[in-house]
Amino acid sequence: MNYRLSLLDQSPINDGQTAAQALEATLTFAQKAEALGYHRLWVSEHHDTDRLAGSSPEVLIAWLLAHTSRLRIGSGGVMLQHYSPYKVAENFHLLASLAPDRVDIGIGKAPGGLPLSTKALRGHAPADSAPGFPAQLQQLTHYLTHLDDHLAGKEARALPRPSVIPQRFLLGASPESARLAASLGWNFVFAGFINTSEQVMTESVLAYHEYSAGQGQALVSLAVLAAETREQAAALVAEQHNFRVTVGDRHVTVGTREQSEAFVQQAGATHYQIEQQKLSVLHGTPGDIHQQLRDIQRRLCVNEFVIHTPLTDAAVRLKSIELLAGQH
Repeated sequence: MNYRLSLLDQSPINDGQTAAQALEATLTFAQKAEALGYHRLWVSEHHDTDRLAGSSPEVLIAWLLAHTSRLRIGSGGVMLQHYSPYKVAENFHLLASLAPDRVDIGIGKAPGGLPLSTKALRGHAPADSAPGFPAQLQQLTHYLTHLDDHLAGKEARALPRPSVIPQRFLLGASPESARLAASLGWNFVFAGFINTSEQVMTESVLAYHEYSAGQGQALVSLAVLAAETREQAAALVAEQHNFRVTVGDRHVTVGTREQSEAFVQQAGATHYQIEQQKLSVLHGTPGDIHQQLRDIQRRLCVNEFVIHTPLTDAAVRLKSIELLAGQH
């Protein structure tokens, strides 16, 4: 097969589990992924939730790098709107210096939490004081690429200078994100487990190919569950849902109805809509899944997939990646 398989893990906290146990499961997941030959493992950023333990991907990346030896480790992603681009660049240059040629920096636009955590992350800065996301990403690009000695004393450099710079990925779910990634020299990852529209996925990946002129990679991230039989896979995903909250022209997707109601309350919204949506999970036997991945690969010239298994049971997630690796 002429495509790579990589993984996204969100450190889900299962019923009766502590956050420490969920993070230990992520470490086990990473070590298993390395043994099975997966190319990358990314961890996510979510705030003020009892369901996901990964609030600081940079910290978790360091821990995973220290306990693996070959697997690329990165963020899927850092939510740049909350942070100084300079500090983000420093963090990832330090990580890349500790583990040369193993670090990826993935950047996302979403808040990764509800309004109260977003406000807390911004500290004392007014909500409208930050530059827009494209400007922040441009600043981050500058700090990740301008490290020359002749700049010393003239402008701030995001040191230390790693021997191999981190690979850069913009996570997005629209053609606009794809064009932004291409314009700044970033690789692009279409978040297919967030925007499940096949048409938008096609438009986004093709837009990236066109605007990048072959200078970067386009990846697709999908929700995937493999089981030994189609019936087992269908049963495991049958009760999985997201909730889409619409407040004015803002949209957010959360994991539970309680989270959707909390978002509405924290946003102070009086007019809103909450829709339950069944998760779109590519599921079946490993052969079924690889056939569909091959179809996407041929149609969109995508040479790598980032697999996200949106179930809290660690044993189920491990079994799924074992089955997929066995067929790859």
